[in-house]
Amino acid sequence: MILELADIRIQPGKQAEFDEAIQRGIAQVISKSKGFKGFKVNKGIESPERYVLMIYWDTLENHTVDFRQSPAFQEWRAIVGPHFAVPPVVEHFNLLAESA
Repeated sequence: MILELADIRIQPGKQAEFDEAIQRGIAQVISKSKGFKGFKVNKGIESPERYVLMIYWDTLENHTVDFRQSPAFQEWRAIVGPHFAVPPVVEHFNLLAESA
């Protein structure tokens, strides 16, 4: 399983609107994508305009090819993109270790 980690910065004062948009975008678009396994969204405490989105995929290609190169990516960006202060920083990770 692959972890996609997106570090998202939104425009100040738009947290309520973004909270709704990101949850709607995941439910309506990302959760229906090939290889989608689950997600977590964390919201900053010290930096309230910062969010960390974690999406779990079966394979790297499920995100980079199947999702990113599909019309669904444009639909996702139309929902959440207007709230971004800067483009998100996105990286992928393999699990090394975890707690029991």
